[in-house]
Amino acid sequence: MKINTWLALPLALSPLLLAPAAQAANADGLYVGIGGGYGKVTSSDSDVGHFTGASGGGYHVDDDDSVYKAFVGYEYNPYFATEAFYADLGKPNIIRGGNVVDLKTRAYGLNLIGKYPLPAGFEVFAKAGMAKWNVDARGDLGAGSNLDDNDGIDPVYGAGIQYHYQHLLLRTEYERYDFDSDYKVDAYTASVGWQF
Repeated sequence: MKINTWLALPLALSPLLLAPAAQAANADGLYVGIGGGYGKVTSSDSDVGHFTGASGGGYHVDDDDSVYKAFVGYEYNPYFATEAFYADLGKPNIIRGGNVVDLKTRAYGLNLIGKYPLPAGFEVFAKAGMAKWNVDARGDLGAGSNLDDNDGIDPVYGAGIQYHYQHLLLRTEYERYDFDSDYKVDAYTASVGWQF
């Protein structure tokens, strides 16, 4: 009796084990999406001050703001995709007294995405890529302080979960924009997309 139970177990579990492969057969092609959420500068106030060239002290950083993004990608198979993106990472502030400087932060680039299909249309993914970014300092901290604009090309990486229903994509994810040793941004977003 025990032998029959062990033989029946793989047959009983086969729909769950084969579900990712069945979904995978239909999951490829071009897709686009938009999203939004919350971003936070994870660097310390003094690091952000160093990054922007803020002289003296007595300032603090209001380090969070809304994030908006758009992306277009191509899914080659159920396990691999590439994705181009644009992200508006908001305007964190440096504040000293009544003076405020906005740090308008934007990035665009390309990610390689590794995915693993799960049952019921879900998939988990991880991504890594490069971003061309720029941070524009707008405002004045007073006392003739002129802050620096910055730009560069640096890594971006993240992970998330996506729900795929026919052509509709629903995604939630975390991303780290590693712009500089003194300026890092974490973004938490939810997105909606369409696969053609």
